Amino acid sequence: MTENWLDRIKWTADGLVPAIAQDAQSGRVLMMAWMNRESLQRTVDCGEAVYWSRSRQQIWHKGESSGHTQKIKHIRLDCDADVLLLDIEQIGGIACHTGRQSCFFEELRDGQWVAVDPVIKDPREIYGS
Repeated sequence: MTENWLDRIKWTADGLVPAIAQDAQSGRVLMMAWMNRESLQRTVDCGEAVYWSRSRQQIWHKGESSGHTQKIKHIRLDCDADVLLLDIEQIGGIACHTGRQSCFFEELRDGQWVAVDPVIKDPREIYGS
């Protein structure tokens, strides 16, 4: 019997694996989130990123409220089998809930975190107040 592809992944004690979403064209890292078996299976089945929200303790289809879905181009597993890399097409160009392209918008400069990327769209326009 062949091994289930999900069994190759080294899940954390709470059944999660970190997933890094990267723009498939530019290579820019857009965000990091967590996946469990069900969210990863749903991602594969529907072709869009589905994550596990640790704060809400529930499945979270990226873009379900914002419309900024992530179309999957490739899913890669690292050499230790404990991190996923998702090559994605970010619909709407916004991956971060702050309205920016990437969640990695702050840069350390002279001992201070400085926001270096612009807000593309005010989060209140995306999610309401």
